[in-house]
Amino acid sequence: MVFGGYPPEFNPRIHGPYNPATYYGKRDIPFGEVKLGELGSWVSRRKFTPQTTVQVVTRSGWRWAEKYLLPKKMSIAPIAQFCVCMSIGFYFLTYKAHTYHRHAKYH
Repeated sequence: MVFGGYPPEFNPRIHGPYNPATYYGKRDIPFGEVKLGELGSWVSRRKFTPQTTVQVVTRSGWRWAEKYLLPKKMSIAPIAQFCVCMSIGFYFLTYKAHTYHRHAKYH
């Protein structure tokens, strides 16, 4: 897929309008339904290239946006999720400062 183009599996006659949150490739068994004996063959059917990784992250971002940001009546959920992510990120950025106080005795 070229930057800004449609995936090769997309056919507008079959799929209708393009949705960036939809995977248009061949369907496979969901991970939750894979048996332990089939796990090796299931993983071998996956592509682990940088391009497919970017596509997966982009699709999941669009799915999140369609679910939380783009509905007509948006709730407070995306704002709360953003605040929680920022709090966790700030904690990890200042983690080294927290470790200095770990072994302090205040008695």
